Amino acid sequence: MYTLHYFPGNANLVPHMLLEEIGAPYELAFVDRDNNAHASPEYLKLNPAGRIPVLIDPELDLVLFETAAIALHLADRHPDCNLAPPLATKARATMLKWLMYLTNTLQAELMLYFYPARLTGGDEALAAVVKREAERRVCGMLDILDAELLHSRGPWLLGEQYTIVDPYLLMLSRWTRMMARPARELPHLRDFLGAMTARPAVQRTFEMEQLPQPWY
Repeated sequence: MYTLHYFPGNANLVPHMLLEEIGAPYELAFVDRDNNAHASPEYLKLNPAGRIPVLIDPELDLVLFETAAIALHLADRHPDCNLAPPLATKARATMLKWLMYLTNTLQAELMLYFYPARLTGGDEALAAVVKREAERRVCGMLDILDAELLHSRGPWLLGEQYTIVDPYLLMLSRWTRMMARPARELPHLRDFLGAMTARPAVQRTFEMEQLPQPWY
């Protein structure tokens, strides 16, 4: 049985949605981020970066962190669920391109938006500038993703096949919900988010993590 270490609404949303989609047995291990449990010696043994999530796969004696790596692992461990295209195909390469874009580009920019003080040494005015510029760049990234959904003809980022990048896009889109122009205001992203939150596995995940409406 898998164990997913999580905190509600954090990057664990992606593997949590995937585990529900797959239907594999798993248990949740709550990491009390509000009380710095992610920085405890016990948790740092699992992830020395002190970040959430961590997935434990006991069959492989594997402790895995980094959301994109966990998502790929789950897709490869459960190939019958078709959550990733076959290796060495155009579709697989396209999926990997968007997975890396989401984690390395959009998610990284969102971290600057949420935590600008990490770069500014306590300068509140400078932090406000960093936050504003990060939001501006995030908006441009959302435009790219909205255009791709139009190009792929949806309903998913790769077109007709639902893959691991779709929960990832939902999670990051949700994180923009308090911005001046959130993802839901872009037409193709809005349709995508509606289709995603209609999936029973997604609904179960959000309810289990007790995330309030509106979800995005």
